[in-house]
Formats: sequence, structure tokens, C-alpha cells
Amino acid sequence: MHVVLLNQAFHPDIVATAQMGRDLAEALVRRGHTVTAIASRSIYGQKGAVLAEREEFAVAPEGVGDKAGAVRVRRVGSSLFGRASTIARLFDFGMFYVRAAWTLLTMERPDAVVAFSTPPYIALLALFCRFCRGSKAVYWAMDLYPEVMVPSGMLKPSSPVYRFLAWLHRLLVRRSDATVVLGRCMQGRVLAAQGDGGARNNVVMIPVWSDEAGVSPVTHENNRVRREWGLGEAFVVMYSGNFGIGHDASTVLDAMLRLKDRADIQFVFVGGGKRRAEVEAFIKQHALSNARYKDYQPRERLAESLSAGDIHLISLRTGMEGLIVPSKLYGIMASARPSIFVGPESSEVARVLAESGCGVVVREGDGEGLARRIESYAQNVQEVERAGVAARRTFEEKYSRRASCSLWVDLLERLA
Repeated sequence: MHVVLLNQAFHPDIVATAQMGRDLAEALVRRGHTVTAIASRSIYGQKGAVLAEREEFAVAPEGVGDKAGAVRVRRVGSSLFGRASTIARLFDFGMFYVRAAWTLLTMERPDAVVAFSTPPYIALLALFCRFCRGSKAVYWAMDLYPEVMVPSGMLKPSSPVYRFLAWLHRLLVRRSDATVVLGRCMQGRVLAAQGDGGARNNVVMIPVWSDEAGVSPVTHENNRVRREWGLGEAFVVMYSGNFGIGHDASTVLDAMLRLKDRADIQFVFVGGGKRRAEVEAFIKQHALSNARYKDYQPRERLAESLSAGDIHLISLRTGMEGLIVPSKLYGIMASARPSIFVGPESSEVARVLAESGCGVVVREGDGEGLARRIESYAQNVQEVERAGVAARRTFEEKYSRRASCSLWVDLLERLA
């Protein structure tokens, strides 16, 4: 097959969708298929075109029967404004749509186009390519639009624009040859929105993943990141990854304030997102000496970065379950660390933690309960280790790169 992956971000960008895209591309190449990624020339969220228009990444065999090859990358357009404003982002998205559509029309005919949800509704181009060139259209729903636009205030559910976009999303799901969702809560939302629209058999759940080879437990004694960040013997509570508008920050900040005098408990935030400025301002306002923020770490340091934490925090605002499925859980599990999830029990993260025994759930707004959970873990190293072992075991069984990518390859081969 010739498979096209269509997403604004791709390697060497380090955002989650770029890493997932690269892993899937490599799995397909090792299977013997041809893969072309269409992406932006910009690093996600930054201004300007900094990446080459055309590039190839070599793919080496990993196991018996794997084939060597290369992933081809076609980069189009550039981000003139980055994330300066909503209007600026829409302009950048529009330029990417146009250039990506032209590339799909003029390149070697794809057998299947896998379109992500960045930018929103880019998967419509997969339907466009199916109409023009007979390709299979696969929609990879990382986030559900337009619902995720409501909490930010961009849209109101009663507005005509919202209703039109909701209709467009239902059409996208119904007309795609397959829609891949990230969790059971997301699958339920998609199917409920379809009603009797006939898409039930085409909505498939494939969880996102972490790289079992690239992320594995690193002991504190051998962890360079812990040494560089001066964490010493402290019990480290980590939040790693995007901290955006769909995530609950207030509960985490409340717990931090309650534990401000616990020098033996250190809070470390790694990454970015719209909540980062809020968290950094809170740390400064309350002079919290046991909390800090670090930038995203490159993928080759991810194992040490995740292992620098003793436990990890994951959060999701109530009402966002099924619209967003935090992918950070699977990297945490790969590093053999337990998680505390702040959010609704119906979400996929809460279900995985309950089923595997590798973490606990705290309801949104319960800062006192979160602080107590953190103190309990800090005082019970054996419990942390037991939950960490359960996390790694469950990860290897269900959420590894090889396991999830195999499901993807099987799906695309059946379709094409």
C-alpha cells in the first residue's frame, strides 16, 4: 500500500501527535508499505518555516520479517503567526488546508489517507482524496470538534456555527471508511452523536501508546535528569506533557498550596500548554519552594524525565471526558510509575487505572483529597513500587507501541 499520514505536526516535532505519526509510519514501512507524511514546515505552535520541504527518514527492521525502508515527508506552507491569536491560527490552518489538498491531488495516488484532527476537520481532505482519487479515508480522532471549542469560549452550543460544525463532524464520521477513537468514553460520544447515522460499524477504538523500547524504568541512582534538576532524595510529584484548557489546574494548585511546607515533596511540571503561565504565576505568587516548571524534554530523554517522578498527575476537567483522552498515561505506565488522575471516573484514564491497579482517582475540586493521596504515596514506598510494577505489566500487555501499531496496520490492510 501507499499510505499518507496527514497532520500538521510530524517528526522532528515532539508534540504527541507527531510522535504517534512517526511510530505508525515506521510500523507500516517495516510491514513493507510505502508511507508519505504530509505536514507543516513549522514546529507546532511556532512562527515561520524552519523544516525542509522534502525529507526521508530511514527505518531499520526491529524483528523477524520486518523490512527496511524510509518514511517520506512532504512539508507544505508555513506558520506565519504561530499561536498569536485565534484569527491568526485560523489563517495558518487555512493555508495548510490548501497546500495539503494540492499535494494530495498531485502526488502518487494513495491507497489510504489517515487524517488526524490537527488542524480541526483536516480529515475532510481524506474524503476529498477518496472522491477524486479513490483512496480509502481514515479519520484519526485525537480530539472531538466542535465540542472541545466550548470550554475556551470560542463557541457556544446554541450558536449556528456550532450546529453547522457538529453536522460537519457527523458527516465526517459517517462518510469515512473508518474512524479511530482513543478510548471507550470517546467511542461512546461519537456513536451517540451519530444516532442512527449508520457509522456504528466504522468506529474503531485503538488506544494511543508509548514506545516500549524508548521508555523504560530508570532508577534514581542512574537518572541524570534527577541529578541535573537537583531533586536529590525528594519524593517527586510530576505533571508531564501538555497542560491545556481541557485540564483541571485548580485542584492541583490547591494541593500544592496545602503541601507547601513539605520540602521532602517536590512538584515538577514538564512541558507547556495554556495552563503553564497560570501554574508558574501561582508558584511565584505563593513563593512555593517545592515546585518548578521545566520545558519539554527530547524523546531520547523521555525515559529519564518520566522516571524522575515517583508518581504522576493527570487531570481532565469534568465534561471533557470523551472529547480528550490524555495520552500521557501510557508513557507513565511504561516508566513503571503510578498515577493520580484528577477528573471524572467515566473517562478512559480512570477506567484504565481501576482495571490495572496502577493508580487512583480524585474528583475535580478535591484539593484536600489530592494532597492526602500524595502524602500517602510519599509515606508508602512499597505501594508506589507495587503500583509501578502493575503499570508496566499492563502497558506491555495492552498499550505498547508494537501492540497498538499492529492494530493500526491490520485495520489499514483490511480496508485497502
